Amino acid sequence: MPLRTAVAAGLALAVALSAPALAATHRYVVIANGEKVGHLTADVQGRTTRVDYAVSNNGRGPKARETIEADAGGLPVAWTIEGESLFGSPVAERYAWRAGEAEWTSQADKGRVSAPRPLLYIGNDVSPWMLGVYVKALLKAPGRTLPVLPSGQLRLSEVRRTTVGAGKRAVPVTVYELAGIDLAPDYILVDGKGELFAVGGLIREGYEAEVPKLDALKREISLARAQEAQAKLAHRFGGPVRIRNVRVFDPVSMTLSADLKTVVVFKDRITGVLANDTPGPPPKGEAVIDGQGGTLMPGLHDMHSHTSLSSNLFNLAAGVTATRDQGNDNEELLSMLDGLAAGRLAGPRIVRNGFLEGRSPYSARLGFVSDTLEDALARVRWYADHGYWQVKIYNSFNPDWVAPVAAEAKRLGMGVTGHVPAFSSPDRVIRDGYDDIAHINQLMLGWILDPKEDTRTPLRLTGMARGKDLDLRSERVQSTVRLMKARGTALDTTAMILERLMLSRAGQVQAGDQPYLDHVPIGYQRYRRRSFVTIRTPQDDADYQAGYRKVLEVLKMLDDAGIQLLPGTDDGTGFSSLREMEVYVAAGIPAGRALYLGTLGAERYFRRDHEAGSIERGKLADLILVDGDPVANISALRKTRMTMVGGVVYYPAEIYEHLAIRPFAPPPPVTKAAP
Repeated sequence: MPLRTAVAAGLALAVALSAPALAATHRYVVIANGEKVGHLTADVQGRTTRVDYAVSNNGRGPKARETIEADAGGLPVAWTIEGESLFGSPVAERYAWRAGEAEWTSQADKGRVSAPRPLLYIGNDVSPWMLGVYVKALLKAPGRTLPVLPSGQLRLSEVRRTTVGAGKRAVPVTVYELAGIDLAPDYILVDGKGELFAVGGLIREGYEAEVPKLDALKREISLARAQEAQAKLAHRFGGPVRIRNVRVFDPVSMTLSADLKTVVVFKDRITGVLANDTPGPPPKGEAVIDGQGGTLMPGLHDMHSHTSLSSNLFNLAAGVTATRDQGNDNEELLSMLDGLAAGRLAGPRIVRNGFLEGRSPYSARLGFVSDTLEDALARVRWYADHGYWQVKIYNSFNPDWVAPVAAEAKRLGMGVTGHVPAFSSPDRVIRDGYDDIAHINQLMLGWILDPKEDTRTPLRLTGMARGKDLDLRSERVQSTVRLMKARGTALDTTAMILERLMLSRAGQVQAGDQPYLDHVPIGYQRYRRRSFVTIRTPQDDADYQAGYRKVLEVLKMLDDAGIQLLPGTDDGTGFSSLREMEVYVAAGIPAGRALYLGTLGAERYFRRDHEAGSIERGKLADLILVDGDPVANISALRKTRMTMVGGVVYYPAEIYEHLAIRPFAPPPPVTKAAP
């Protein structure tokens, strides 16, 4: 929406918001996996609100101190935010409206515009309190839609009414869907007085016992939305599908076919890879998809995913047809798998790993957190009984427990992956039974840090700046590489997440985000323009730049040494899988080999390459159609026109439109045979 239109629409907000309470203190707690990990207190005194917000989970978390000044109707006209972002970088954000002008400055950007009346400002580093402020404003807006600064618009819709608590503590609440800030909508619970009650893991103090009920409610709402999306976006064909005029990528030779081909699919299987057939109408009972000279290749893999209903759609849009889930809410993941198997949900094939953490002040509240070795072993058996493929060990896990846990996992037919627990080492966990190490930094920290340093903290990320001085020819490095090769240990790389962290600079757009960022909502655009590391001096900047270059050198060294690389992201946008492929190429790995690693190589690691990973008769029809030649230019992957999972077709353009994202490539032409 052009700014002048936004301002004009803002002027139309003639109905004043309810005046703020004279004096009130609102207290909330933040819950993760059943445990308190943070708090939020909002002290309202007339038109002034002061917010204190802090979270500590997995050794990190945002901290914010906000002061908000409202006009007579409750709309913010002055707003200051100070504190720390997720990984501890300083935050100093300001917004003010006065005398017909709005001005703001944040990590992401700064601006000044003419605004005869106040407009809603979407903060960059705000606490969840502001979601309640947005809801109040939208409830009074025409059509429950408002233009916002710096750009875009918010949309509010009522989803459900329910009651939280019982007896005298019962609180009637309304669930609203708030869209337009991020890649996925927020679901916000507001009480009868219009005050924020809960959002995400945040809930009003005293109602912590209601969190499981609210989690179930959110899952129910999200599941209904996801099922509607599947019904809308999935294309099924009753008969064979002929995909004509395509060059086929062969991951074994790592090349494209010299000539155009026709690939035939029936139900969930590839039934033919043929010379390109004669143009014309489809054979009776069939459909034809015209690839128009593009590349047909096996679907990509994200070997480090944390699956959600929204990430499923983003992955399909990016051409990702298989993921390895590296830790989740166990009940929610198992339920999602049932929905995928029954065709009620859209998403890639998921290999599930069971998250296993130890107890410490830095514990990540995910999967199971064990206080004793006996409990950890029992959790391993639970994962085996529920069909998990591997267990994933995390930062606070006792290093002495790794060997017995790995032995139990392997006795039960599972593998072992994970972080290198604090005060352990890559060499030790490999000898104790790891099949792969999660994250390239977890490997490199064993060469960079003193063994006594605590990697349960953000040091496991910020310490990577020290990598600039790492000698890859040193015995410390090469002995680990030899051990990995001897044991067949792989590396789940997530290199793009290291780039995102180490090269993040306030107000700048990284190279990996430039191709898509102006297609997505304003809140996510600004999120990607923030800094996740603290840069105090030019030397800090140079150290992180040099440290990241060393990450690329390690990728190439490991690939040259024959260590299996597993492309992963630790992110749910789909865009990140495409960047991971680009990072491999930037490291000096040829594009064809990067594509092999992201397709057949991953399936070989899963030991199911007889079923998937290449385009051959009899294999599963997990395919993507790309506009261009990704072997010549890996970034052609960003123009995926079709994704097929088990013969079900999805068009990324339709998925992106459903997600309020501007598409990147049109669907291919489809012709169906006359009845």
